[in-house]
Order: sequence, then structure tokens, then C-alpha cells
Amino acid sequence: APPAAGTSSMEPSADWLTRAAAQGRAREVRALLLAGASPNAPNAFGRTPIQVMMMGSAQVAELLLLHGAEPNCADPATLTRPVHDAAREGFLDTLAALHRAGARLDVRDAWGRLPVDLAAERGHGEVVQYLREL
Repeated sequence: APPAAGTSSMEPSADWLTRAAAQGRAREVRALLLAGASPNAPNAFGRTPIQVMMMGSAQVAELLLLHGAEPNCADPATLTRPVHDAAREGFLDTLAALHRAGARLDVRDAWGRLPVDLAAERGHGEVVQYLREL
């Protein structure tokens, strides 16, 4: 896939993929994955595409997971995982996609919070209900 506008051709595909995922650009994410970009390669900041993806784009999450992204990767400082982010932001479709792909929902972040705790703190009732019914 050609580099997106404003990117250098010297930039590694991991940076292209994490940027496309962060911006929720599913078509570009798909093209990069099909061209061989690794769904688990960290970008220049040490973050993988699934850690920085736009949580509101379940399609991006599903593409990354379909291509083998690790749903249980934790941030080394905060111990948050993608499920924590999706629950906190209230994105049920993304959370469900992560869960279907094997994301653990029983893991606490550095402050001892489960994904259900974060959803409850932010008033995301639909997410809380989903997590409590599992």
C-alpha cells in the first residue's frame, strides 16, 4: 500500500499501521495488513496498533484481531489493556470484538480497576450490563 499523505516512504509499516488504526481508517488498516504489516509490531513509541486504535471503530478492531493482533497486550506503566480502554469509553461493539478474540475481562489495571469498574465510573450502562452478564 502506498504511504498515506504526509508520511515518509522511509517510515516503517508499524508506524503507518498504528497511525491508521488510531485514526480509525479501516480501509487503510486492511490494505496495510494485506500487504504484510504485522498487527503486533510496536510503533516508534512502543505501542501496538490495537493499543492505539480508535476505540469507536469496531471494524478496525476486528481487522486487527482477524490478522492476529494480541488482544491482551498491556500498557507497561498503567497495566491497561484494550478492553479497559473500550469499557472506559463505552464502545460495546469494540469490547465485544476484543472479548470474542480472547481478551480477558478479569484483569485489573494499575489502580485495581476491572473493565466493568471503568464502564460503571463513566455511566456506560450497556457496557456494564454486557460485562456483568458474562
